[in-house]
Amino acid sequence: MGSLATIAKPWWKDAVVYQVWPASFKDTNDDGVGDIKGVIESLDHIQGLGADTVWMCPIYASPRIDFGYDISDYEAIDPNFGTMEDVEDLIRGCHDRGMKFMMDLVVNHTSDQHKWFQESRSSKTNPKRDWYIWRPAKYDEQGNRIPPNNWRSNFVGSTWTWDETTQEYYLHLFAPEQPDLNWDNLELRKAVYDSAVRFWLEKGIDGFRIDTMTIYSKNPALPDAPITDPGSPYQTGRKWYGDQPKVFEILSEMTAIMDEYGEKITVGEFGGLKDLSVALDYVGASKRCVGMGFQFETVCIGYALNHWHIRDFPLQEFKQTVGKWQQFVEGNDGWTCMFLENHDIARSVSRFGNDSPEFRAVSAKMLAVLQATATGTLFIYQGQEIGMTNIPKSWPIEEYLDISSQNYWKDLTSSTDDKAELDKAMAKVQKVARDHARTPMQWSDKPHGGFTTSPNGPWMRTNDNYVDINVEKQVKETDSVLSFWKRMLALRKQYSDVFVHGTWRTLDAENPATMTYVKDGGDKRALVVLNFTEKSQPSNIPEEFKGLEAAITNVDESVPDTLSPFEGRVYIR
Repeated sequence: MGSLATIAKPWWKDAVVYQVWPASFKDTNDDGVGDIKGVIESLDHIQGLGADTVWMCPIYASPRIDFGYDISDYEAIDPNFGTMEDVEDLIRGCHDRGMKFMMDLVVNHTSDQHKWFQESRSSKTNPKRDWYIWRPAKYDEQGNRIPPNNWRSNFVGSTWTWDETTQEYYLHLFAPEQPDLNWDNLELRKAVYDSAVRFWLEKGIDGFRIDTMTIYSKNPALPDAPITDPGSPYQTGRKWYGDQPKVFEILSEMTAIMDEYGEKITVGEFGGLKDLSVALDYVGASKRCVGMGFQFETVCIGYALNHWHIRDFPLQEFKQTVGKWQQFVEGNDGWTCMFLENHDIARSVSRFGNDSPEFRAVSAKMLAVLQATATGTLFIYQGQEIGMTNIPKSWPIEEYLDISSQNYWKDLTSSTDDKAELDKAMAKVQKVARDHARTPMQWSDKPHGGFTTSPNGPWMRTNDNYVDINVEKQVKETDSVLSFWKRMLALRKQYSDVFVHGTWRTLDAENPATMTYVKDGGDKRALVVLNFTEKSQPSNIPEEFKGLEAAITNVDESVPDTLSPFEGRVYIR
């Protein structure tokens, strides 16, 4: 038996990271919006779960066109969330408990309200003009002004917006209010490093989640993208802005700065990256770029983030993606991580389990078994620990507030009013909209799930099932999803050599109903068997594990040769 060959085991490899999306976490000042003090109040809950690191999504000053991912000042706090003093108290509160604290680093773009962009757009001769990406218009055969290229925004439409003042277009891979920074400009780089990185490291944070890390650098020629969607005037331009050579240089420069402050956690978004050799260029320890990356092949299986072409997928494909990213760091100096939810992803129990009242709890626990036994750093998203679900299908489109959902619906309804088409589109929103992850945290069975006592209610409607699914109720129940997560994380910590650092071997790749794998680490070997269906399935326990008592299972009564619906079981020898 063995484990991953590792040069070192920095603290963040064994970390269990709890992600907070602050607007929907806990409101303490009755304005209907979550705040920093709500996180401080909840640190005991987070630590009691078994997490040891808090990741805070953006709380910087922002017009909130994209819920804080459009930053107008990296060195100021959005007053909706609190004050700089509140953040300092939160950092101190984590450290006093022996916990770590990390923040989002969002530097592919800024808000169009950032002072840098305000200067950049003021004139073509402004010293900061080149801090963003500006280009003159092109013209078609009829003399109509058209964008510099055919790239499609991640939020629908062109990636280019015309600026009347200076008579040029500026680039934005996301919303027009999120202009892309020009990372070829060395003055801009230094300004970002000082304002967005050093400023927060000086305050004692323990690292960053690096937003959209693969797309900072663009091919200087900004060529047209290949035509992959003939029905659209705009095409995905990732070929020309994803994984470009300079992005590794930029990330290495960031890492060198962080090294000055000790051992820091860094995790970046891989986005649509599928090439493992390129992934290793990012996360190999010798490359000095980032500690690990979030792979989206698993969580976005069947669709692409912020895109609405959705297909069904078999369990075999799901297992293949999990195994691929579990195994890709074996025999090298890279590192991986595990997550099934975040602020951009629909709820895992609704996507990969079964969120009906009969099977919601048991399937949420089964998914907890998968995540807690996976190799790499573990990330848990708020509400996942109690099995929060997607928005009810009865909710109308008006309840979906995310810019991606809104733009998709606006674009669709501008071209059709066909009921069948609209119903089909609504079914897609109900499956994968980012809004599903953003309903308020369900703390109790009080109005609005105990999230707020504002007379005007929460900023976004609380899921109707908060009476049945909430923290207060599950704390009291020994068989709740929350209680099970605590047991799984304790087991993960007890056997970290096999679960966190162990190797992965899939045993039933072609089975359409179950997921079975072996983990080896140190002097231990573990078998994990998971039933992904609502019917009983043969357990197919290998001979070497027969006769052993399961170390943990998510059902009251377990039959050796049979897995009950959504049963998860772990054996250790």
